[in-house]
Amino acid sequence: MIVTWDMLAEKYKDYSDVKGKIRREVEAGNLVHLRHGLYETDPNADGACLACRICSPSYLSFDYVLSYYDLIPEAVIRNYSSATFRKRKTKLFANSFGNYRYRDVPDDAYPYGIDLVSRDGYKYMMATPEKALCDKLYTLPNLMHNLKEVENMLFEDLRIDEIEFAGLDKKAIREYAPRYHSKALDLFVRYLDHNGL
Repeated sequence: MIVTWDMLAEKYKDYSDVKGKIRREVEAGNLVHLRHGLYETDPNADGACLACRICSPSYLSFDYVLSYYDLIPEAVIRNYSSATFRKRKTKLFANSFGNYRYRDVPDDAYPYGIDLVSRDGYKYMMATPEKALCDKLYTLPNLMHNLKEVENMLFEDLRIDEIEFAGLDKKAIREYAPRYHSKALDLFVRYLDHNGL
């Protein structure tokens, strides 16, 4: 269970040194420090379940979700990538559960293609595979200028699994892509159209 500093201060209000008590609980392994003012009571919690609380609002996306859905071959272990909005810069946090990276996506794109996941008593937000791919393409440098370069980016650079790619909901991609106001996403939709996908 995730707890805040204020919750712990209330719990330990009868102690003369609340900070010291919390520090001792961390040292004893009864609390795990996530970031300033935030702790986890279960040292065996799944790190993915914590990502949305470490930096909020956010949802798991990018390489983490692409790996989760077997779209990319890399196993993303203890590296949690999430989308945010209006944070203005990439945020990084590291703790005993793993490394957490948060990157902005456009406000218009943020609320679409997100699932609410319930697991082990936790609730968190995670992008659909289609949304995660759009998020990923949005963050890439402007390397794609024609349809062949889109194909190379997808299947050579990102090493997207072609069978898994074929199973994606292309209608959803076409719905999300214009919300990024991105040339890369516009070109991606043109690639889908050109190939009858």
